[in-house]
Amino acid sequence: MKIYVIAAISGVALMLSGQTMAADYDAGKSKAAEVCASCHGADGNSPAPNFPKIGGQHRSYISQALSEYKSGDRIDPIMAGMAAALSEEDIDNLAFYYSGQSGSLSSD
Repeated sequence: MKIYVIAAISGVALMLSGQTMAADYDAGKSKAAEVCASCHGADGNSPAPNFPKIGGQHRSYISQALSEYKSGDRIDPIMAGMAAALSEEDIDNLAFYYSGQSGSLSSD
């Protein structure tokens, strides 16, 4: 039984590490400039109060939010249209890029 638990944990760790390595920062930066910057700003820190600041946000959160906009599980007509054209690779790259930016997120 102990061997099965270790094998399962090792398998999950391998899958997660593969996803982490797969994203391309430069591709994310390019896609951000092309699709996202007009609302969220080049670094994800929009000066306009009606657009969320996503710079420095957790990678998993950005990825999940974009995937949910794309699938329709999260509703916003503008973001649904933007996310519809994104591939899974685009989403991973954007999440990787924006999570690496500085941001004004706080836990207060």
